[in-house]
Amino acid sequence: MSAACPSPHDRAIAAIAARIDRPVVLVGLMGVGKSTVGRKLANMLGRDFVDADDAIAEAAQRSIPEIFEAFGEAHFRDGERRVIARLLSEGHGVIATGGGAFVDPQTRAAVLEKGIAVWIDCDIDTLVERTARRSNRPLLKQGNPREILTRLAAERAPFYGQAHIRIVSETGPHADTARAIIEAIDQWL
Repeated sequence: MSAACPSPHDRAIAAIAARIDRPVVLVGLMGVGKSTVGRKLANMLGRDFVDADDAIAEAAQRSIPEIFEAFGEAHFRDGERRVIARLLSEGHGVIATGGGAFVDPQTRAAVLEKGIAVWIDCDIDTLVERTARRSNRPLLKQGNPREILTRLAAERAPFYGQAHIRIVSETGPHADTARAIIEAIDQWL
């Protein structure tokens, strides 16, 4: 039995993937789909995927909420900065970052220099719905999630706006967002 020939679409994605010479780093607010889209994107590009929050939790031997509770946000951001720098140097294919990572000046500079920063943006209603599905969002435990997400979106947009690429995530399949990222990277390269 012979293997199926790759479709023209698959060949086009493979050609784009061959031109990508550094990690694709997904940034944006919690709930935009960085982890889910990141896994799809990595699969489509034939690259590995790493979630920075998972790497931080593994390094600290604590969950993100436990780190926030025990040490505070500043301590978490310091560890996050070190872990993302390590992930960038390891040359992973696709890295999903936590929502606040790109706000840190050192992290943002490292990502912009050593990666392809992709801001996944999304409307607030979709974010509220998506973040309500999980209870492990430390910043959303401090009040009304819609108000917090609206404030964070306004505060962080100037930082996210420095990313090389901006993609708006719709409510459709995550594979559509992954394809849009690939097309945008192709244009950017």
